[in-house]
Amino acid sequence: MLYRAAQLTVSPLLRMTFRPVVTGREYLPAGGPAIIVANHISASDEIFTPIAAQRQVFYFAKAEYFNGPGLRGELVASVFRGLGQVPVERDDPRAAAASIDVGVQLLASGKALGIYPEGTRSPDGRMHKFRTGVARLALRSGVPVIPVGLIGTDQALPPGSRRWHRARVAVHFGPAMDFSGRSEQERSARVLREVTEEIRAAVQALSKQEYVPTYGSAVKSAV
Repeated sequence: MLYRAAQLTVSPLLRMTFRPVVTGREYLPAGGPAIIVANHISASDEIFTPIAAQRQVFYFAKAEYFNGPGLRGELVASVFRGLGQVPVERDDPRAAAASIDVGVQLLASGKALGIYPEGTRSPDGRMHKFRTGVARLALRSGVPVIPVGLIGTDQALPPGSRRWHRARVAVHFGPAMDFSGRSEQERSARVLREVTEEIRAAVQALSKQEYVPTYGSAVKSAV
């Protein structure tokens, strides 16, 4: 219900204000499961992508957003759930594996799952090394992978800022990538990296970012 309310109120307002350029929407199924893989340069990415997709996209979110104390914590948790956010413990290696299981379950129920394989927002506007969880999801589920390139969202809502700015935003969807029938290959570290790099290259071709073969989280921790 909350998502539907936002779809009828907030989405039209943002479309009118930013007039995002959307290309390749025909590559995204109007219904049924899909993994939407994008670069991550702004907190607004999770807003502009569903607007461009014209369907609800579910995302993983930090579990702490769902565990706040008191009435305020309950309200925040209900808002996140209503908008399709799924809680995960990002700092626990065991929880990372569990999040793959949750993602596969969401996809099996026909949902569109949005993920940012860089694992964090880009610290410098460049594209950083993808983590292999995206390959595990793609191989295990066998559903279409839709690469997405986001441009200008970091100007609309700069990292670390709560203030929105008028900016030219573009959301480019690429052709679906098919990894079906390869679930047994999930056990191969080499295949996981190869599939991850194939997906990364497709996203980079759409976002036009410079690529840096280091994890974004490592860059942040070094600052």
